[in-house]
Amino acid sequence: MKKLISWIIRRVPRKYLQIISPLALKVLAIFYRGDKVHCPVCSKNFKKFLPYGRGESARNNALCPNCLSLERHRLMHLYLKEKTNFFKDQLKVLHIAPEACFIKRFDKMPNLDYITADLESPLAKVKMDVHDIPFDASTFDVAFCNHVMEHVDDDIKAMSEIHRVLKPGGWAIIQVPFIAEGLELTYEDANIISPSERFKAFGQEDHVRMYGTDYGIRLQQGGFEVIEDDYVMHLDKALVEKYSLPSKEIVYLCKKV
Repeated sequence: MKKLISWIIRRVPRKYLQIISPLALKVLAIFYRGDKVHCPVCSKNFKKFLPYGRGESARNNALCPNCLSLERHRLMHLYLKEKTNFFKDQLKVLHIAPEACFIKRFDKMPNLDYITADLESPLAKVKMDVHDIPFDASTFDVAFCNHVMEHVDDDIKAMSEIHRVLKPGGWAIIQVPFIAEGLELTYEDANIISPSERFKAFGQEDHVRMYGTDYGIRLQQGGFEVIEDDYVMHLDKALVEKYSLPSKEIVYLCKKV
């Protein structure tokens, strides 16, 4: 199963995966019924989650077969519920590169004016380049933009655009993958353009940089006040295992003051 999913991820374009995978995984979910793991996004139980990832980096017990949440999505859902006003207040929300596990759930929430946007995704309402967001300044209370900055040409420009469209007092969650353990300075090289060389340098064929622990500083350069929240590290280990959460992921809460 791990090899099959890895092959599909590498060979099928993301925009097509977003269309076909929900139905295919609904069928697989029948064979994963159980009660060992729980998905807090869709509130379903399974004997385990599906593997997910590319090649040797594929992770066991990662993908919820019902809603398609991954470890980071389940962590974000818990974080939003426990540490923000997302489920309580009336909010105008911009969700860039929206994750399938969240779209329908957030769209149905009566307290949200919820707008999805992406350059290619067929799931998004607005076609948009994050370098040039087509909304006025101070439009949104909340923005999400996860696992996007490693793909864009100018990440500081993209960050500053998200900052621009947030209202004063608004906040964003902007997550990125960290592949190299202990990397201090973000590594990027505009001369690396072939997919194979990008895979060697940045860990994935369509990545243009590998982030280091200076990521929070880069978000500050985009205009944000940044809280690097180690929320998951303070959760009970049994809960982390039950939900299959990333054990060390920092949540980057970005505020516009």
